[in-house]
Amino acid sequence: MGRNKALLPWPPLKSEDATLDAVRTGTLLSATIVALSRWSEMVIVVAGENEAALRPIVYSRAAFLVRNPAPDQGQLSSLQIGLRKVLNRGRDAAMIALVDRPPARAATLKTLVKAFEGRDRETWSVVPEFQGKHGHPILAGREMIEAFLKAPAAATAREIEHAHQPRIAYVPVNDPRVTMNINTPEDYDALRSGSGR
Repeated sequence: MGRNKALLPWPPLKSEDATLDAVRTGTLLSATIVALSRWSEMVIVVAGENEAALRPIVYSRAAFLVRNPAPDQGQLSSLQIGLRKVLNRGRDAAMIALVDRPPARAATLKTLVKAFEGRDRETWSVVPEFQGKHGHPILAGREMIEAFLKAPAAATAREIEHAHQPRIAYVPVNDPRVTMNINTPEDYDALRSGSGR
């Protein structure tokens, strides 16, 4: 991307989300914090070397910040640090989102939370699915959290998810944001113009 994705200005999209309207002049990170705060008791942001830049955004939105001292070990290391913090704060479930995706719509989050709350004991996680593609945020129960935490450092979150597919409920949603990645300036421009898929 060439710049810190978390600090990208939140684009002025047409939105049914009144919650997100309040942060249109914010960043992708602040918009995600606001969206998740409505459905979570706490939001924990895992930072790397960008900790100082993220700190004012995180704290101004009443979220918690934890630093990954070795972000070069990959995305799984950040996920594991965040999930340990979840467990250390006495929680046994987490909603996992990535900073390079716009926040899911409020209706999508409501659908995912309802599916997670109504899941059976054999289901460890709920994952949104848009047009056959799996997305984020992932809602993970204690068993899935433990699977992520026990994974070897060389693994990826996707590999762990796929290894436990029989334990995952994939929930179809009508929200392209759950699968959008913002990896390039062109991706970001498509999101800003509303043409991102």
